[in-house]
Amino acid sequence: MSCPHASGAAAYVKSFHPTWSPAAVKSALLTTAYVMSSRKNKEAELAYGAGHINPVAAVKPGLVYDAAEIDYVKFLCGQGYTTKNLRLITGDNSSCTAATNGTVFDLNYPSFAISVINITKPISQTFHRTVTNVGAANSTYRASVSAPAGLKITVEPEELSFEALLEKKTFALKIEGEVRKTSTVLSAALIWSDDTHHVRSPIAVYAS
Repeated sequence: MSCPHASGAAAYVKSFHPTWSPAAVKSALLTTAYVMSSRKNKEAELAYGAGHINPVAAVKPGLVYDAAEIDYVKFLCGQGYTTKNLRLITGDNSSCTAATNGTVFDLNYPSFAISVINITKPISQTFHRTVTNVGAANSTYRASVSAPAGLKITVEPEELSFEALLEKKTFALKIEGEVRKTSTVLSAALIWSDDTHHVRSPIAVYAS
């Protein structure tokens, strides 16, 4: 029943914001979800995602991680799609070029994940994200990070100030550390807060 419930929640949010993209609606649902406990499920975010959705809170998320067609084009090209295969999906004349060759780490998604292949080596990965202000026109959000032992997570800049609705700001998040055992999920989180809104993005580092 998760699909119809999520679809209904998305429709509810969309009814308040008819101009929002699917990515913005999804972001609102993910970043306002009730936090679930990794102590009760060892697979953590790989099992329950961002948590238990809260449609009422999702109507006023404060910030959203939006994405347009070009963001997905860059993602697919970075995954090795050819121009021919890409056009089967887009239905237009999009092309995979050096300018559209993105990475999985920079898709403007409201979560962060690293799959660790070799646990004998330390990890270091930087993500880039852009958030859009849909809360108060004049607002300042400050970043806070919760991370388990073994991970160091930094955000640059640590503060985002907005002067208008729909204004966009970009930041970088860097994850460093080690995963010492296989079949392990290390759960962390990034929260942007202006004291009214708490925009939470889950972070998962896992070794298969």
